Amino acid sequence: MNDHLMQINDPRVLAELQALYPLYETALVTNDVEALTAFFWNSPFASRFGPTENLHGFEEITAFRRARNPTSLSRSIQRLDIVTFGRDCAQVNLEFTRSVDSSSVHGRQTQTWVRFPEGWRIVSAHVSLPA
Repeated sequence: MNDHLMQINDPRVLAELQALYPLYETALVTNDVEALTAFFWNSPFASRFGPTENLHGFEEITAFRRARNPTSLSRSIQRLDIVTFGRDCAQVNLEFTRSVDSSSVHGRQTQTWVRFPEGWRIVSAHVSLPA
């Protein structure tokens, strides 16, 4: 696709996601369930795949968040990359480390964000803890 048709990393759009993502991260590590669920697209088409779960739709994502163990959620971000596509779509890729059972575990997270009339929402997320 030609750059004149879709701008990659428009500085204004990139700044929006750079300001928004830390709010998500704070909600995640503090287990702010209401904020976490508000970041996701309220749709049966939303998805979140994690190390132990395959969640299809906003209702399953919300139920997972409400039932999740809220202990030991802190993590250290090793790398954060945000790429925006035009004005209304972005990809957030993150590498992190966290302590699990007294061991340091390296993880990855990928999120697709889309701008809707009500604001930016995560439409798809994937978290993995590679061996």
